[in-house]
Order: sequence, then C-alpha cells, then structure tokens
Amino acid sequence: MHVQIFLDEIEMGKAAGSLAATSIKDAIAKNGRANIILATGTSQFEVLKNLVADTTIDWSKVTMFHLDEYIGLDINSPAGFGNYLRERFVSKVPSLKNAFIIDGNDDPEEECNQMNKLIEKHPIDVALIGIGENGHLAFNDPPADFQTFTPFIIVELDEKCRQQQLGEGWFPNLDAVPRTAITMSIQQILKSKKIICSVPGKRKAEVVKSCAEIPISNLVPATILREHADCHLFLDADSAALLAK
Repeated sequence: MHVQIFLDEIEMGKAAGSLAATSIKDAIAKNGRANIILATGTSQFEVLKNLVADTTIDWSKVTMFHLDEYIGLDINSPAGFGNYLRERFVSKVPSLKNAFIIDGNDDPEEECNQMNKLIEKHPIDVALIGIGENGHLAFNDPPADFQTFTPFIIVELDEKCRQQQLGEGWFPNLDAVPRTAITMSIQQILKSKKIICSVPGKRKAEVVKSCAEIPISNLVPATILREHADCHLFLDADSAALLAK
C-alpha cells in the first residue's frame, strides 16, 4: 500500500483527483475505455471536485459504478448516495458513457442480481473509495465478509456506521438512518486494478492507525487493502496524526 500524507484535505483531494484522472486516461489509452467505481461521503468532496475539473478526460469512454446505497431511503433524500453522485459527478460530466447507480428502494435482491451481471461485464480499472470510522470499506461493516465473491450484497449497518452518517450531517437523528444497505463486497473492490483511498479528518486518525499497523482482520475491514498490489492511501495531517513515524 502506497501512503501519501498532505497538509490538509484540499491538497489531499487535489493529489487523489489527479491520480484518478491520470489512471482513467491511461486505461482509455490502453483499452479504449475505462470502468470506475466511485464512493460518496464527505471524504470524497475534494477528490470528485478535482476529478471532474479535468477537461482532458474523454468521459464518453468511461463507465461508472456506484459503490453502495441505503435500502428503503426516500428516493429524493439528499442523504441518498445516488443523489450525491448525480449532483457531484454525473451532472458535471454529461458525456459519460454509463452510470450504473444502485436502486435500494424497489427489490434489493433483484437489484443486486442486476448489478452483479453488469459489473461482471465491466472489469474495474480505478476504484475511488474511503474508509469508515469503524474501518469499513463501502458498507462492509465489521466483522466483514472477506470470503464472498458475489459482487453486490445486502448488509446490516452497525451502530458506529450509522452514528457516522448522523455525525456527518446527512440525517436529523439516528432513527432516520437506514439499518440495511446494498454494498459492493470486499472481494469485488479488491478486483479493481487500482484503488485510490482518500481518508481525511481527525475522526479517522484511530482507524487509519489500525489499518496501517495491526494484523489484517475482518474486524477492521480496511486492513485488507494492504493485500492489494496497487492501492494508494491518501491522508491529510489530521488523519495521519497517530501513525508511527
């Protein structure tokens, strides 16, 4: 795992967005197309801002997959990750070839089946992800399933994960945070040729330390990123504060 530390979240976002843009253009040059995964949440604000600002990417050759989504959340809710991506990414790159956004409202099991079929036809070149305060990747809360190779699965959200969503201001109270979600599985994330993981903020310092220093464990799911051959961890000074020198 390649670790880079920046002064603040803005500089971190510039660097992560730049690497993502370069990696997407490299995939297009090599294969004539690029398939990408995008995460959501506050950790991705600056990354996506810088990615969509790159006018040299031929978005008509890019297909985007959505990482995770709540089950049963009102379709118009600003907390919905699909709405997040439409606002901060899809609307900014209108020539995008495809955007496969998860629908968590109709039939979650059938939605997983459909997304599984789609992603099997689109090997992922670049995944942009974050790490949760409980160490989760996507909505794979601890103890995460490291064994399943099913691309999209239905999961229950643990208390710390739901508290994070409340703390970030997405919901008015804890009862409003959904208890289940559709998420891309750990093994599917690891299939990505390149992973760009952006983790800013003081509240992530403990989990960053764990991810870098403890043995790989499904109790801290993000530790498994150390097994990936081309994973880049972008931190700011706050999230890196507890790392051993």
